Amino acid sequence: MKALKSLTWAINQNDDKIAFQLIGELSRDTLLPLWEQRASFLSAEKLSMSYIYWDLSQVNRIDSAGFALLCDFLQYCQTTVKREQRIILKNVPSQFFTLADLFGLSAWIATFVQSDGK
Repeated sequence: MKALKSLTWAINQNDDKIAFQLIGELSRDTLLPLWEQRASFLSAEKLSMSYIYWDLSQVNRIDSAGFALLCDFLQYCQTTVKREQRIILKNVPSQFFTLADLFGLSAWIATFVQSDGK
């Protein structure tokens, strides 16, 4: 029996922080609902926080389509937020770094990876 592939997400907001948590499989088979809701997911109100976290601790698989979508979201956030705001990737799975290497985006991705323990 083949396991059902799914992707869900949660948004936790408090004070000047917002955390987008992705849960499940970030792949071409699961991306459509997230893509369809991107306008509300990445609204100006949500992106006005001082710290914008992308928590990938619950992502159990990521393929090139999932990587591309997340990179698109990161790039959108990067061009939308103010200079003093921080966009931070937390708990990044090794598959994500492998894909970043394959696509030549490791240096760009490194600018988002949390390293200060926040």
